[in-house]
Amino acid sequence: MTEIAPRRHVRFNAFDMNCVVHQSPGLWRHPQDQAWRYKDITYWTELAKLLEKGKFDGLFIADVLGTYDVFNGTNEAPLSSGAQVPVNDPFLLVSAMAAVTQNLGFGVTAGTAYEHPYPFARRLATLDHLTNGRVGWNVVTGYLPSAARNMGQEDQMEHDERYNHADEYLEVVYKLLEGSWEEDAVQRNRETGVYTDPSKVHPINHEGNYFKVPGIAITEPSIQRTPVIFQAGASSRGMKFAAENAEAVFVTSPTKELLTSTVKKIRDAAEAAGRDRYDIRIYAMQTIITGPDTASAQAKFEDFKQYVDPQGALALISGWMGVDLSQYDLDDSIGANVKSNAIQSSVETFQKASGDDGNPWTVRQLAEWVGVGGFGPITVGSGADVAKKLVEWVDETDVDGFNLAYAITPGTFEDVVEFVVPELQKLGAYQEEYLPGSLRNKLFGKGDRLQANHKADQFRLKVPADA
Repeated sequence: MTEIAPRRHVRFNAFDMNCVVHQSPGLWRHPQDQAWRYKDITYWTELAKLLEKGKFDGLFIADVLGTYDVFNGTNEAPLSSGAQVPVNDPFLLVSAMAAVTQNLGFGVTAGTAYEHPYPFARRLATLDHLTNGRVGWNVVTGYLPSAARNMGQEDQMEHDERYNHADEYLEVVYKLLEGSWEEDAVQRNRETGVYTDPSKVHPINHEGNYFKVPGIAITEPSIQRTPVIFQAGASSRGMKFAAENAEAVFVTSPTKELLTSTVKKIRDAAEAAGRDRYDIRIYAMQTIITGPDTASAQAKFEDFKQYVDPQGALALISGWMGVDLSQYDLDDSIGANVKSNAIQSSVETFQKASGDDGNPWTVRQLAEWVGVGGFGPITVGSGADVAKKLVEWVDETDVDGFNLAYAITPGTFEDVVEFVVPELQKLGAYQEEYLPGSLRNKLFGKGDRLQANHKADQFRLKVPADA
C-alpha cells in the first residue's frame, strides 16, 4: 500500500501596525472596529492571546517613520483619513505581548536608513532575550521621502543604493550578534568572581563604506543570537537581498499567476545564493472575510466596502508607489511609463496585473482594491470555502502561507480563528500544536540559530578547537 505524504501546512501571520489605519483606510469608522485602541496595551495583549489560540506563526508589525505626503504633496489626506498617521513605535509593544504568550512570534519592522546598527543590535538582542527567542526583524530600507527629510536628508537614497547600505548594516549586526561573544563567555562564577571571561569577548573591527564599529557587542548572546530575518522587497535588487539574508519574505500579488512567478524567483534566488529553496518561508498578503456561511461573509464584505475612504487609499498607494496619483484622472491607467524610487515591486505588480475587464488597472480600481485590506487579494466565504481556497493557493503557487491583513480589528482575526483555522485543521493543512523553542525553530524545525549556509555564517566567531 502506497503511503500518502502529509499535506503541506498553511501558515498564518497577522499583519498589523501601531496606528489606527493600517491597510484599510476608512474602516476605523466601522462600529465594530477597535483600531483606535492601538494606544492601549491591552489591545495588543488581547490580540496576541487570540493569535496564539489560532496557532499563528506570529504577529508582523509594520512601521514607517514619515507620512504619506506624496499624494498632492501634502499631509492633508493621510491626516484626515488616519492613513498610517498617527503611528507609534512597534518595538515597545513586544515585551508585553510576549509576557502573555508562550509561542507566538513577533516580526518587528525597523529601517536601516536612520539608526546606527550598533545601538540597534542591542535592541534586537534585548528583545530576543525578553521574548525567549521569539522575535524577528523585518528589514526595510525606507521608501517615504518625508522620513528622509525629517532625518536631515534632502531625499532618500536611490533605490538600489539603499540596499547596498543595508547590506553593510546587516554585516555590522551579524558581526556584533554572531561574531563577538563566544558561547561560554558568560561564566557567572561566584567562586572566582568572574561574570564574563574577557578573553572570550572579541572586538569586531568593522570599517566599511558607511560604518566604522571597532568594539565589542555589549549584549551577551541571546537564544537566537540574530533574530529571524524578515524582508518584504520583491524588486530585483530586493530579491537579491532577500536571497542572501531573509528567512521569511512577505510578498504582495493580486493573482495566483503573479504569485507563482514571484515565489519561483525568490526560491531560485535562494538557490543561487547557496541556500536551499525552502530556507525561506514566503507569506503572501491576503485579507479574509468569513463567517458561519457564505451569505454572512458576503454581507460583511458589502458592509465593509461602505466605509472605504478613497482619499486615504490613494494617499497610501501614492506613498507605496512613489507616484503622486493626484496628478492622474481616476480613470487613467497605471501605464508602463510610471517609474518609482519607492517600492518598485508595487509599481511592477500593478503594471503586470489587470482589472476584471482585462485592461490595465486604473487609479479608481487601485483605490477600490486597496480600500479593504490593502494590496493583497480578498477571499470571501464560509470557513470551509476559505480553507479550501487557501490550500489551493499553497498547492498551486508554492507559497508557504499568508500575511493576513484585516478589514476590522480584531474582528477579522477573530473570524479567521473561529471559522477558518478549524476547517484547515480538518483538512490536515494547519498546525495543531507549535514546535518547541525559538521562533526560528518553530518556522523550520532546525534549531534556534541561523543555518550554516546563511550569509551570516562568514561573520560568525571562529574559535580554534584547542582554544
